[in-house]
Amino acid sequence: MQSCSGRASFSLEAASPLSNQGQGLQGLWLPGMESTLGVGIVVAETLQRQLPWLEDVWLWVTFLGDPKCIFFFYFPLAYYACRHVGISVFWIALLSEWLNLISKWFLFGERPFWWVHESGYYNEAPAQVHQFPVSCETGPGSPSGHCMITGAALWPIMIATSSQIAKRNRSCWMKLMPSLAYSTFLLAIGLSRIFILAHFPHQVLGGLIAGALLGWLMTPRVPVDWPVSFYGLTALALLLGASLIYWSLISLGVDLTWSIHLASKWCERPEWVHMETRPFASLSRDSGAALGLGIALHSPCYAQVRRARLGILQQVACLLLVLGLLGLLNWLGNPPQLSLFYVFNFLKFTLWPCLVTALVPWLVLSLSAQEAPPAKSK
Repeated sequence: MQSCSGRASFSLEAASPLSNQGQGLQGLWLPGMESTLGVGIVVAETLQRQLPWLEDVWLWVTFLGDPKCIFFFYFPLAYYACRHVGISVFWIALLSEWLNLISKWFLFGERPFWWVHESGYYNEAPAQVHQFPVSCETGPGSPSGHCMITGAALWPIMIATSSQIAKRNRSCWMKLMPSLAYSTFLLAIGLSRIFILAHFPHQVLGGLIAGALLGWLMTPRVPVDWPVSFYGLTALALLLGASLIYWSLISLGVDLTWSIHLASKWCERPEWVHMETRPFASLSRDSGAALGLGIALHSPCYAQVRRARLGILQQVACLLLVLGLLGLLNWLGNPPQLSLFYVFNFLKFTLWPCLVTALVPWLVLSLSAQEAPPAKSK
């Protein structure tokens, strides 16, 4: 029955991620989610109606919270400030992204931009929410990857900054500033994800809690001086582990492509559905990143620069050069074929830590040594 607001009673049966063999599992928990999802749409409506002037801000925040930004921006920024912190950011990002992928396969999770159509939430009334070019992600929605992965990866930066402030300032307020900045940024990411219809509030909350917990658990346990075989085996374990879970769920009757079909069906524009949001895109990124980190940390270039201290100008030069190389990689684009895209993505993220940790610092230090005036003999 339609309400006075133009909304209708709704059902989740149309958006089932399970085939007939798995309907019993879905029936255990999805019907109880109707009211929660409905409240989530109301929150999204409120944000879009009451704060339309913040649209550009939300879009920027969701961009800064993208897991790709961790690899391409936060990792080199942290690494050139402190090598151990940078490696921690990179390692935690790739593992938490893999865990997020696996979690989404088991938790399913609708996304608001398709759920309002599949559920009949608005019935015949015009939709009161609208999509954006970054809304149409193809993976399941629970938990929020932006909140979970970014929250986990930024944890070591927050801890390191708090430690440095504590050494220089006794003010309790100053010591709390990194934690407040961390919490505020993640809260803004969560609100931006609700605003663009990428996630429901409970998915954001789950991502925030999982991210903080992973960051707290993993920051003291980052492998730095392990043999290269460890990183290679980690990359292989990520690939094989995800593949094993994927095909096991397929054999049990779970349709893991359900979210891709719904995203393609209900996205306002086909060009808003990007290959980068497919689940196996993150898997190729994470496995390539793990292998690349091992290669980088055992490369001859890294051996020459690992104990060198970069000056401020050298750090800035490294960061600018890395960002320039990133622009070059983005200029190359992605192959249109999905299989070639996965291969290219794997190779790109294998190369990236080699550039950031070894090749670029070695090049900057080599050029600095050549430009330095020779010492005067006495």
